[in-house]
Amino acid sequence: MTVQDGFVLTRQARDVSGKAQVDLWLNTEGGPVHVVVPNQKPVFFIETEQSELASDLINDAHIEHQIKPLPLKTFDQTSTSGVYFSSIKNANAASQILASNELITYESDVRLADRYLMERFIQGSIQFQGNLVPKRDHNQYLSAQCKNGTYHPTLTQVSLDLECSEKGILYSIGLDSEMDSRVIMIGAPEPCDTAVQWVENEFQLLQAMCDWFTQFDPDIIVGWSVIDFDFRLLHKRCEWHNLPLKIGRGGQNAHFRQSNTTNQSFIRIPGRVVLDGIDTLKTATYHFRSWSLESVSQELLGEGKDIHNVHDRMDEINRMFREDKPSLAKYNLQDCKLVNRIFEHTHLLEFVIERSKLTGVELDRVGGSVAAFTNLYLPRLHRANYTAPNLQPENWLASPGGYVMDSVPGLYDSVLVLDFKSLYPSIIRSFLIDPLGLIEGLKLDIGNTQDSAVEGFRGGQFHREKHFLPKMIEQLWAARDVAKKNNEKAFSQAIKIIMNSFYGVLGSSGCRFFDTRLASSITMRGHEIMKQTRTLIEEKGYQVIYGDTDSTFVALNKPHSQQDADAIGHVLVSHINEWWTSHLTSEYGVTSHLELEYETHYRKFLMPTIRGSEAGSKKRYAGLIGEGNEEEIIFKGLESARTDWTPLSQEFQQTLYDMVFHDKDPKDYIREYVEKTKNGAFDHQLVYQKRLRRKLADYQKNIPPQVRAARLADEKNAALGRPLQYQNKGRIEYVITLNGPEPNEYLQSPIDYQHYIDKQLKPVADAILPFIGLDFESLNAPQLGLF
Repeated sequence: MTVQDGFVLTRQARDVSGKAQVDLWLNTEGGPVHVVVPNQKPVFFIETEQSELASDLINDAHIEHQIKPLPLKTFDQTSTSGVYFSSIKNANAASQILASNELITYESDVRLADRYLMERFIQGSIQFQGNLVPKRDHNQYLSAQCKNGTYHPTLTQVSLDLECSEKGILYSIGLDSEMDSRVIMIGAPEPCDTAVQWVENEFQLLQAMCDWFTQFDPDIIVGWSVIDFDFRLLHKRCEWHNLPLKIGRGGQNAHFRQSNTTNQSFIRIPGRVVLDGIDTLKTATYHFRSWSLESVSQELLGEGKDIHNVHDRMDEINRMFREDKPSLAKYNLQDCKLVNRIFEHTHLLEFVIERSKLTGVELDRVGGSVAAFTNLYLPRLHRANYTAPNLQPENWLASPGGYVMDSVPGLYDSVLVLDFKSLYPSIIRSFLIDPLGLIEGLKLDIGNTQDSAVEGFRGGQFHREKHFLPKMIEQLWAARDVAKKNNEKAFSQAIKIIMNSFYGVLGSSGCRFFDTRLASSITMRGHEIMKQTRTLIEEKGYQVIYGDTDSTFVALNKPHSQQDADAIGHVLVSHINEWWTSHLTSEYGVTSHLELEYETHYRKFLMPTIRGSEAGSKKRYAGLIGEGNEEEIIFKGLESARTDWTPLSQEFQQTLYDMVFHDKDPKDYIREYVEKTKNGAFDHQLVYQKRLRRKLADYQKNIPPQVRAARLADEKNAALGRPLQYQNKGRIEYVITLNGPEPNEYLQSPIDYQHYIDKQLKPVADAILPFIGLDFESLNAPQLGLF
């Protein structure tokens, strides 16, 4: 049998005739492949001393099993045995029986398909061999054997989008890919610039879509809210027509389910991966003011949809379906193309492929930090003869967050920002912080020699050789340096997210490896490093005015040219890095991987006070960088950087700060801006955008303005016979009027201009004007006439 290369698209473990098997769908150079790995043995672990009692309980339920002593032990150094089963059903039932009898099981929550892949270090790329059974549209390999590989896939992708009535009756389905681009639409054939496949009714529409997937056979399906909206609706309409949603490979059906608690939807399509644009962008750490397709496409691509208002859109879609189907086809396909272009522009497909190759998580896994860490760490832990601990949801001690220094408020000339490169990962590498290292380190005395443990915080101490995480980070760090050098942005971003997530995982009670000694040994060490770095800088005669997690802000006390500021920055980081290298060697006997970098020179810098106080604020500042055409004002935490402030305040802030940073007198500008606001010149900039984080009905006390506006909007929607928009979370645009908040789409009352002056303009001005001897209220007080 020939060994072949592939890439894992979907994985599933299931019972077939009472035996567990793993099904893998792969992308290969020769087309899609279905790999079947039979006769797998689901396993979990128990403490060996409980074996007899566990076996009796499982036997009482007439469940076949085998208990075998293993060299693995728990983190408490207790010997364990493996409990093996022939089927997933039996393993799950036995686990529940033992849990109900208060017997602890270990790793019973690890899914069989995940365990099969991770124990073989298969991370996306795979090598396989087995008995070939050719099928009509793919190859199947039975009795397969698999191991890790290096194959990099080329995946085919389709963007899918539905158009429908307000009641969820389908009009058309858009499908855009390099293989074929078309709209399948209900209606009589008519001339059309867009490629349209005409069908007579909704049943034929769904059937034609299933046939399309069989013919063109894409690996990836993308869309916008594609699972929660498009596939939810496709599932519902297929059920209504008693038609299977047969879009999986090998003629298999898609399986759609909805969470009973969160209302979240999930879909599993054998051999195909569904990537939602919103979720995938969030996983890749993108942020947008609004997550509507219109808003994101405008921001990323500079173009958007043809119809903007949600009610206009529904009315217009209904009208086009009745009167102008060629225009509806064009509109439908435009949405598909926008999503494809967003994926292309942001390299999202490359990002999820690289993330899978680095960690083994599924391509469509949203978030996935805990899963990634478990995939990487668990097989290594087993080879060190340990089982993983279970989740401990209660009685855990939170570790402190990142260090945030009290700031020194003021308007400064020449402020440098010195930044520790990947501070938390470098602390893990330098101080050898690791779950196994903690367990083994506790057996040793603390010291700075090779036969002693490295001291952590809150009782943590770490073995100098028995650990995995420092080496894992070292390898990721080196790979990221290569990726950055080769300008591989998706690869570099994937590595950065994974590397930085390791602290978050160890600090999360949702991770089986959580231990406050681990997390605190990272964050409290970070506090120590930041405080000592401040001392080292101040010994050189400079003032540290702020510090936040890994960044230190240094005031040079007078204006400096860019060249002089750069020289000071480089001298400071060189001195501090040398100090830490020497200190860690002498004090702890470890190699320092801490790396302070000179990040930025702010020619002008504002550190405002907390509103209504003389104390300096935290995580809020602004500064002027660059010169000439390269000049830019950076806002952090202030109104211009926040999505919950209006465009009115943001434009005002940007112009006002620009004038102050360039020593221009802003008095006339402020008076004129206030006057224009009162006169309605900026009415288009008064709209608030706020998220509804709960269902409308869940707001009972302290009703915020966005909720009041949303309730008004849905009352109006109901009166007009339109779908309710805001009952189940969402985002609302509203304006403050003399009658309170009103939804922007149903604005009726006069605008409350004084609210915008007091709540949107005054706070912006008050943050900077006192530093140049001005006062917003005085500038805008009514002028008294002369008698």
